[in-house]
This record gives sequence, structure tokens and C-alpha cells, in this order.
Amino acid sequence: MHPQLNTLMMILPQLIQSLTDSLSALGLPKRDIKLSHPNNPDFGDFATNVALTLTKDTGITPIQIANNIKDHLDVSVTLIEEITVTPPGFINFKIAPTYYYQILSEILTNNQFGRGLSGKGKKANVEFVSANPTGPLTVGHGRNAVLGDTVSNILEWHGYDVTREYYFNDAGRQMRILGESVKARYFEILGTHFEFPEDGYQGTYIKDIAQTILEDNGRDLSTEDPIFKEQAEKTIFADIKISLNNLGIHFDQFTNEKTFYENGDIDRFLEELKSKDLIYEKDGATWFKASALGKDQDRVYIKSSSEPTYRVPDTAYHRNKIARGFDLIIDIFGSDHTDAYPDVLLALNALGENTDNIRVLIYQFVTLLRGGEKIKMSTRKANFVTMDDLVDEVGADVVRYFFIMRGMNTHLNFDLDLAADQSEKNPVYYLQYAHARICNIIKHGESMGISTDCEFNSTLLNNPTEIKLLKKLEEFQTITESMLQSLEPQTIATYLHETANRFHKFYAECRVITDDSDLTNARIALARATRIILSNGLGLLGISSPEKM
Repeated sequence: MHPQLNTLMMILPQLIQSLTDSLSALGLPKRDIKLSHPNNPDFGDFATNVALTLTKDTGITPIQIANNIKDHLDVSVTLIEEITVTPPGFINFKIAPTYYYQILSEILTNNQFGRGLSGKGKKANVEFVSANPTGPLTVGHGRNAVLGDTVSNILEWHGYDVTREYYFNDAGRQMRILGESVKARYFEILGTHFEFPEDGYQGTYIKDIAQTILEDNGRDLSTEDPIFKEQAEKTIFADIKISLNNLGIHFDQFTNEKTFYENGDIDRFLEELKSKDLIYEKDGATWFKASALGKDQDRVYIKSSSEPTYRVPDTAYHRNKIARGFDLIIDIFGSDHTDAYPDVLLALNALGENTDNIRVLIYQFVTLLRGGEKIKMSTRKANFVTMDDLVDEVGADVVRYFFIMRGMNTHLNFDLDLAADQSEKNPVYYLQYAHARICNIIKHGESMGISTDCEFNSTLLNNPTEIKLLKKLEEFQTITESMLQSLEPQTIATYLHETANRFHKFYAECRVITDDSDLTNARIALARATRIILSNGLGLLGISSPEKM
């Protein structure tokens, strides 16, 4: 055994090297050896199928090869407790409990167990939500918001200095329609006919804004007064910030699209593309010559109506973010951006910018279900459930977890009945109940004079449910490291649910506070470590860890 080995990431390379050395000693062909978890955990913690890959070249049965390798393995410097061979030729390895006892002590010593340092000294920018102030945040915006905030939490957990950024446009077509919609409702209240825009915003919030304008400014406003758009923007943006705050989300920077028109950035990058013969005029529109850079067709930059497409200001915006010196730039977009964002990266590369540090995360949209039936929504017609509605109905913790618990590339069915359920069927309740139960155990122990600071004998934790729980706690570090690479928050959500499940099974089979003080101390230590992991994991998801339920 090697007491300095405190992570499987250090054990496994040594095991792979031992396997490689065994192949060489046996005169067997070289192989790229991979370790995986056995389908049946009773077989061990890790397994390799290398013996099966050697049969064809050697003419020897996989079972025989596996046994020969097993006999030659040198695992003296690892924490391997047992090696077995199972048909048709898998070699299985069981990690010694000693290793997991080490991990238990480490978690209790370091309540930030699993925190990484790979981002220390680096800056990251995460752009998310970025909804124009045309109406309340919808559930689609909500998924974007929670994903962005959680990704930011993951980066911060690994040492990054994160700037959460909100990018919006208050000068485009949508905002003009918003102003016209408010104006129409203002004159409607006055009893004066004013044609409502054909694609105007129809929500009651439009009437409320119009009523406020009337109360504050009187009845004599002209149709040309800019206050209709200005007041609408101010009111809606204030509401958006409140909605985000209700989800525990705050931004470090707000950036307005019109900035890049006003400061000349857009004109400059268009001129640069023109100088490279990548811009041309056709049919009254301005086109980007994407086909010259490998795309199947050219892209419209400026429509014949003189309105720019998304690609124009967004290219200037990303150039600005690159210039600010971020080591990592992350964009979180809905699936409607799938076709557009590659063109932005293409233009940036054509301008000589390095886009290797830009990561674009695409999420699918949300369907709300009630009673198994889909709730139909239309933003323009104001037939939608707002984020505030959702938070009011099921709570911020539930909203955040439900938006995270499925992969962002997966369409999300948000079951309102399940979200509102106050039982173990609700995964959020299940997680938080596990944390609260542990807090209660610790408090009960303290009332009996059992100190949480007392020494404990971890070797007494030898029940199978205790070992399984220890193994799950150890995975937290690997999970958080893999999340940094994948930026898939559902990974931690799944892990936490599995951890809570392991704890509940442990609690059901092993009485924590017993007549045996030594055993009690050890089990309370295990419960405390579980609480730390659950709390840290829930914190990454932006979800509270209640002590009582």
C-alpha cells in the first residue's frame, strides 16, 4: 500500500502500467488497456477486457490469458485488495477499503473536497439569458438562466474568475414593436383609436405599462413621444432582474448590442471583411461570402430592409469579448442559434481571431406538463407561463433542479405535478430530505453527548451499504473534474441523487446511534461526510441544503 495515494486518478495509471508490464513479461502483443466499471458491482470496482482482445492473435482462450495476466500482475504499490477473473475473460479489481477510509478522513478534514485549481489565475466569461426586454422571462429563458449560472458555479469551483454577462438589444425591431404595442394600449385607455401592431405584444403587462405611463405623464402624450418604448424597456428590465434574483442569479455585466453600432466596431469589422473580399452586395442586401470559407452557401448580413441579421452585431460583440482577454468564453444559446453561431466563429477566424477558447452550449427548449397534458405557449400572444409563475408554484430549488436534471441537448418535459409533489417521488425533496435527515442525526447525537469532533475508527465501517456509500462519496472529485470538461450540469444532479439513494439505504440497514460508542462515532463520521458532499453538490447547482424539513 502507498499512503500518499489519495485519489483513484493516481491508482489507476499504476494499475494500467502493471497490466502493460504483465503483457510484456508474458510475451503478449501490446494493447491500449482501458479500465471500466463492471456491469455487476459485485465483481469489483474496475475491470479490463484486454484478455478478450488477445485471443485472435494468440490462439489462447480469454480465460487462460486472463488468469496468466492475473498471476503476473504486480500490484504491490496500489490499493488493490482482490483480483478475480470472470467469464468470458474479464479481469476484475477490487479497491481495498483502506483507500475509502482515507477518503472519508480527507472529506472531513477538507469540507471543500473535490474543489479544483485548474482554473486558478484564469478568467472566464459566461454569456447567458440575453433576452431582449420585451416581456417577462419565460420558462425557456429560465432553463438558459439556470444552465448558465450552474456552468459559472462549476468554473468558479475550479478556480476561474467568472464574469456572468447578459447581452441584449434595446434598439432593434422587437423593441420598436414593443413601443408601438404600449402606445396602442395607452391610446386605447384614452378611448382614442390607434392601430395595434399586427405582430404586437399582447400581454396584460403591456396594458399595465401603458396605465403607468398615463398615471405618471398624463393624457397629452403625442404618438411620437419616445416614452412608450423607454418606459417599457425600463419596466420590463427591472422585472427581469427581479425574476433572476428570485432564482438566485446575478450578473456582473450587462452589454447592449447598440454599443457596437455607436462605437464603430460593426463598421470596422465590415470594412475589414470587405478588404478581404468577403462582403458583397446583391439584391439590395449585404452578403457574407461564407462559401469562400468552406460553407455551403453565403449568408445575409444586412437585409434589403437595412436591418442587420444576428450575425453582424454578434461578431462584433465576440470580438470585443476576445479583446477583453478571457481565457475561456462560453455562450449558452437556444437551439434556434444552431445555424447562426458557426457563421460568427467563421467570420472571427476570417478576421484573424483565435476562437479556440470559445465554447458554445446549445440547449433544447422546455415543455410544461400538467396532468400529463402539454401546456400550449406563445410568447407573442402572451400565452405562456412566466418564470415568476413557475417559481411561485414550485419554488426556486425545484425549478433549478428540474432545469438541470436532463442533458441540455435533450428536450425537457417539466412535469408540474411532480415538481409540486412533497414526497420522495420529487427528486429535489429526496435530495434535501437526505441532507436534513443527516443534520437531524448529528443533532440527536450531540444531544446525547456525542461530539462530531471525536476520533473514530473507520475500519468499523465494513457493512456493504457503508462501503458502497463511501465509494459514492469518493466519486465526487472525479464528477466535478469531468463536469469542468463536459460542462454538463446534469452529471452532478444524477450523482447527487445516487448519493442520496446510497445514504438512505445505509440508514435503513445500519443504525447510526448504537450502544457501541466506537461504531456510533464511525457512522456519524460517515453521515457527516455525506452531508458535506451533498451540501457542496447542491451548492454547485444553486440549490439550498435545508437542515430541517
